[in-house]
Amino acid sequence: MLVLAVDTATPAVTAGVVSLDGAAPRPLSSRITVNARAHAEVLTPHILDCLAEAGHVPADLDAVVVGCGPGPFTGLRVGMATAAAFGDALGVPVHGVCSLDAIAADAAAIDGRDLLVVTDARRREVYWARYSGGTRVAGPEVAKPADLEPQPSVIVAGSAPHAELFDLPVVAVQTPSPAGLVSVAAPAIVGGVVPEPLVPLYLRRPDAVEMADRRR
Repeated sequence: MLVLAVDTATPAVTAGVVSLDGAAPRPLSSRITVNARAHAEVLTPHILDCLAEAGHVPADLDAVVVGCGPGPFTGLRVGMATAAAFGDALGVPVHGVCSLDAIAADAAAIDGRDLLVVTDARRREVYWARYSGGTRVAGPEVAKPADLEPQPSVIVAGSAPHAELFDLPVVAVQTPSPAGLVSVAAPAIVGGVVPEPLVPLYLRRPDAVEMADRRR
């Protein structure tokens, strides 16, 4: 099976084409640009470049996987809208996954110990989730780093400046990879499960509000 994976839940604009044939997901091509203001400009070109590098066209895709956050409102909706558009145009299922789960999947391949994943939530806060044995056991939630206890986790992954705020060894996985995204959705894809409607994990109100709301 050929799967397109995209994520815009972090400052990284991520796209990739992944082969999923019963074994572990095998990345065929990927493009990652770290620029929180470039999601809308570079995501679709990244997707087309990945397909061309892998020697495929959009019609070859069997499924799409997209990170649903948590993440900032503006960036997150770019990835989800693009994934939904590709799925609708091609008539293939679109599977939404927690972006923190994808980071955890990549980190688990390096170090399988109990893990804390943190990403930048802005406003001096982090999005976070905990994992044990490869399974999410808490989160995702948003909090100030000072209010988030590192324990019982024994390692941390995610945004480097924020991971360093915790007194834990850091696993060098900062953003979701295409293979990590697909690995989270793999059981559903291989099993032919009809995906649920995409639901973004904002966890709070968007930073951008209507002028009428600002006056209240």
